[in-house]
Amino acid sequence: MNHEFYIKRCLELAQLGIGNVSPNPMVGCVIVVNDKIIGEGYHRKYGEAHAEPNAVKNVFDRYGNDAESLLQQATAYVNLEPCAHFGKTPPCADLFVKHKLKKVVIGNRDPFSGVDGKGIEKLKNAGIEVESGILDDECKYFNRRFFTRIQKQRPFIILKWAETANGYFATTDGHQKWISGALAKRLAHQWRTEEDAILIGKQTAIMDNPQLTSREWPGKNPVRLVIDKNLQVPQGNHIFNTEAKTIIFNEVKTDVIGNIHYIQMEDMHFYLAQKIAFQLYLMDIQSVIIEGGANILNQFLDGNLWDEARVFTASNSWESGLRSPIINGHLQEHIQVGSDKFSIYINHTN
Repeated sequence: MNHEFYIKRCLELAQLGIGNVSPNPMVGCVIVVNDKIIGEGYHRKYGEAHAEPNAVKNVFDRYGNDAESLLQQATAYVNLEPCAHFGKTPPCADLFVKHKLKKVVIGNRDPFSGVDGKGIEKLKNAGIEVESGILDDECKYFNRRFFTRIQKQRPFIILKWAETANGYFATTDGHQKWISGALAKRLAHQWRTEEDAILIGKQTAIMDNPQLTSREWPGKNPVRLVIDKNLQVPQGNHIFNTEAKTIIFNEVKTDVIGNIHYIQMEDMHFYLAQKIAFQLYLMDIQSVIIEGGANILNQFLDGNLWDEARVFTASNSWESGLRSPIINGHLQEHIQVGSDKFSIYINHTN
């Protein structure tokens, strides 16, 4: 059997759950007998069945009375170690033990302390052969949001902005002036469906009056996060509509009014990026896109609190404006998106 082939198939399946399973990891499962796939499944939605029971169910749906004997001959592939604890659902390792699978092949061990080797131990104690570490790096990168939250106690942080060909980021008078093209905007809306939250500062909320929704791409809206120390954003602005949950970080009050959540923080002029990152961790927000403005982006850059930066560079230039943030990271990808150049930078130093 080609273990890497089946683990890659697990990742393909797991990808179907993006944006819907947080704060859980994205997981796919493939069940194989004699080099033939007899069942597949993935974790579709947080709180619902994990990948493994969905794959086992798929075997029973397809093979009926023969399913039990087939499972006893089967190898199950899963990109992350089967859970060993009771959470929203029963332990997946117990399911494999119940059906007496022959072997389980795993991409990553689960870094969560409630699992971390315990699933593998359960399987081995039941006489099931276990092999792990298949495409380990690829699987970790795939679930980088989950690994970051568990290992660093903060969300996976994506910085995003557009800049002109000569490096300008915004107008000097603060008024909105669009930089990137229509395709870049649509791609940005796709990203919003994939991440838990999106964050802006007060000035962006006032001057641009953004909606921060995913209206140009099918999928969920992210949680909208706004830094507004003294609650100066007008109540009539789009962020106060009912299209998505909105969290306002401020120094005035803690309150919940409909879908608007006010969270009071002390001394927001000190270590703001660090405070927000930890607060989001406590709220089980696993990933966040930070769209700025420049002050907010630079605070996360200065604090080395970022994992990925997604930058659109337009073909046009401005005579003047505010300079875009300076990014020091590993250039992972550089492609053309319509009339814009798109670059992804990875932070290897945090």
